[in-house]
Amino acid sequence: MAEGPTGSTVPRRQLGRCLRDLRMQARFTVRAAADALEWSEAKIWRIETGQTSMRSLDVEQMCRVYGALAETTTSLMALAKETKSKGWWLSYTDVINEGFDVYIGLEESCSHLRWYEAELVPGLLQTADYARTLIEADNPGTEPDEIARRVKLRIARQALLTRPVAAPELRVVLNESILRRPVGGQEVMSAQLERLIAVSEMPNVALRVLPFAVGTHAGIMSGSFVVLEFPTNGNGQATEPPTVYVDGFTGALFLDKPHEIDRYEAAFTNIWDASLDEQASRQAIRDAMKEMGK
Repeated sequence: MAEGPTGSTVPRRQLGRCLRDLRMQARFTVRAAADALEWSEAKIWRIETGQTSMRSLDVEQMCRVYGALAETTTSLMALAKETKSKGWWLSYTDVINEGFDVYIGLEESCSHLRWYEAELVPGLLQTADYARTLIEADNPGTEPDEIARRVKLRIARQALLTRPVAAPELRVVLNESILRRPVGGQEVMSAQLERLIAVSEMPNVALRVLPFAVGTHAGIMSGSFVVLEFPTNGNGQATEPPTVYVDGFTGALFLDKPHEIDRYEAAFTNIWDASLDEQASRQAIRDAMKEMGK
């Protein structure tokens, strides 16, 4: 599959993993590495988790401390230059919550998204009015201009699904409660439901509704989450390991350990199989619209 735009997020994560592996092979703790490099432990953590761009000279210094081979050092120094590439979302840094720029970069780079939402329409599928209602509720007292920029950022993300090259495939399950909750009032919600029907008919989107009648399902325990998968290279290997994103009230989690991925993948399979099929889901959305007088 062709690779889409990456910005700097994927190179940063790739470089961070390589440097972490070198540190562990050299039997350095984070504290020992920080002392040897005369840096803070927080800086080492930010580098290894892909939270920051890197200078080639800093990478060379880390490789020297860790005893890396010359060819490894050269390769990682080249990768460091890619960590400085800019994504379109960087023009919105004034309204991006801490850490969410990492998620946007991963979203832009992925080939498949598997998304379960328990309470609200996902940002990739929201109308501007629905998004504005939520953003105002989450940011009381914020100036209208800032609210407008936050809405613009959320809508700009949606171009991902219709880009002409390497648009990702999206599988999304919405809990039925999302259809019944009139966020922004009946008029706003009716337009949002119309948007869901339109998106569900896109060739790269499969949308299902998880009905109340199912009872117990894996989503009750997991809550909302997104599994992101990434394109393969010429050897058929993924350019980046799968990542689970879990958005919390005070922060987000990025999970990429194999046992974590396995558990969320199993949860999504359970949720997907318990949901209405795509045609029945569209009908469920239409039924919800009728209840709102549309």
